[in-house]
Amino acid sequence: MLQRKIIHIDMDAFYASVELLSRPDLKDKPVVVAGNRPRSVICAASYIARQYGLHSAMSVAKAKRLCPQAIYIPPDFSKYRKFSAQIHSIFSRYTQLIEPIALDEAYLDVTQYQGPLTYARDIAREIRQTIQTETGLTASAGIAPNKFLAKIASDWHKPNGQFVIAPSQVTKFLQQLPVGKIPGVGKVTEQKLHALGWHTVGDLSHAHLSVLIHYFGRWGYRLFELAHGRDERQVMPCRVRQQISTEITLDENKNLSNIATHLPELAQSLYLIMQQKQLLGKCITLKLKNSHFQTYTRSQTFSSPIADNEILLASAIKLIKRMPDDPNQLYRLIGLGISQFDQYSNQSELVFEDLPLHNCHF
Repeated sequence: MLQRKIIHIDMDAFYASVELLSRPDLKDKPVVVAGNRPRSVICAASYIARQYGLHSAMSVAKAKRLCPQAIYIPPDFSKYRKFSAQIHSIFSRYTQLIEPIALDEAYLDVTQYQGPLTYARDIAREIRQTIQTETGLTASAGIAPNKFLAKIASDWHKPNGQFVIAPSQVTKFLQQLPVGKIPGVGKVTEQKLHALGWHTVGDLSHAHLSVLIHYFGRWGYRLFELAHGRDERQVMPCRVRQQISTEITLDENKNLSNIATHLPELAQSLYLIMQQKQLLGKCITLKLKNSHFQTYTRSQTFSSPIADNEILLASAIKLIKRMPDDPNQLYRLIGLGISQFDQYSNQSELVFEDLPLHNCHF
C-alpha cells in the first residue's frame, strides 16, 4: 500500500488577518470580526485579542466584558472568498487532491506530487511561503500520513509554523498526546476518559475495543482507531455536502431547559457558516446527546430555503420542545444543522484508490 502524505493547511486568524491587511494601524490592537446584532458571535479574533480570552463563536456580549477595548470590524465574506480562492489556486499548483473544509482550511494529498521537491514538509513550507508572498497572510501546516494526525499537527506550531509527524513517529507522538487533543473529544468526554484512567492517547491505545464501545457506543470504535493512529479517510476534492452543522459540548451536563439557553448562540453560529459557504437549506435538525451518549434528533422542513437567523432560532426553539422532557435526563451536547440545500455543487464524490508503493518522504 502506498504511504500517503497529507498536508493540513490552516490560515492564521484568517478573517481578522484579512482585515488587518487594509488596517495596518490596528496590528498591535485586539481586533475582532463580528456583526453588530445583539446576539452576534465572533467570527474571528486576532492573536492579540485571543490573549484576552476572546475566540471564535464567543458571544459579542461576553467578549465586550472580557476586553472592552477590542475593536470590532463587521465581516465581509465576499472579500474573504476572494482571498480563499487565491489561496486555493496556490494549492492547485502542487496537487489536485484538495479538500476544502472552510474558507481558511483545507486538506491536501501530495502523495503523488511530481515536482522538484522531495519531502512533503518542503512542499508545505513552499506553499506557506507562497501564500505569504502573494497574499500577505500567514498559514500553519501539519504534515502526516493521514487527516487525523495532519489536523492535530497543524495546530502544533501556530501561528505561521508547521509540524511533521512522520509514519515512524506516530506511535511515539501519540503516547504522550492528551486525549483532549483528539478531534471530537469535548470537555465532558475528556473528563469521562480521565475518570476511566485514560489521560493520554497512549493510555487509550491499551483499551480493548469492546470496552470503548461499552462506554462510548459507536464513537468507541472511532476512538479505538484514532488511538492507534489509524484514519483511512481519503482527501475528497469533489465532496457533495449533505449537511452543515455546529454543536456545543458542555462543560457540565444540563437538563433540557438549561441546555436550551445555548440555542441563540447555535443559531447565530450556523447562520454564519451558511453565509461563509453560500448555502441555503430547507431542513433544520436539532441534536441532543445525553449523559449516557444516547442521541436524540428532531427536524423541521420548510417549503423554501431559510435565509434568516431568526427563523433558524424560532425553529430550533420549536424542535427542543419536541424533545423528551424528563427532569432526570441530563444532556452533554447540543447541535443544530441544516440540509436539503438549494445551492451547492452537483459534483459526485471521488474516491482515490491507493497505488503501488514507491518512495515516500516526509
